[in-house]
Amino acid sequence: MPRIALFPGSFDPITNGHVDIVRQAVRLADRLILAIGTHPGKVPLFSTDDRLAMLNEICAPVAQAAKCELRCITFADLVVATAKREGAGILIRGLRSGSDLDYEMEMAGMNGAMAPDIQTVFLPASPPVRPITATLVRQISAMGGDVSSFVPSAVAARLKAKFSSKSG
Repeated sequence: MPRIALFPGSFDPITNGHVDIVRQAVRLADRLILAIGTHPGKVPLFSTDDRLAMLNEICAPVAQAAKCELRCITFADLVVATAKREGAGILIRGLRSGSDLDYEMEMAGMNGAMAPDIQTVFLPASPPVRPITATLVRQISAMGGDVSSFVPSAVAARLKAKFSSKSG
């Protein structure tokens, strides 16, 4: 039976921190599903199609190198409902700090109560990427800052294009 893991997030945009967690997750699973959560009340910087394209472009080579099948999807319901629908028995959650752990433990408890057959696995971010958040990346980029050390080069180029078109 294949080990199927689901890594949910907004990925708006994908950061080096996300890639770090993907690198760890592909070593644990036979199939990794990157699931972009969509919410009608939230307006992301990048469209769903753009985020799917970035995830595939950046993470497919990582998964391929680990001989792990990769699938990128969107979802608008509960993470555990999506995991069940996709046949995932593992939920991947990245941790940067103690405050992340507190929040993620609460979510893992609730998810475990709703879907006891799905195991949450916490993966610690590598030290160089711990301070990176997509929110900070968007803010720095919007103010003309250089985010090239926080995101893959393809994402940095997309951010630069996105914000140069907004300022003109």
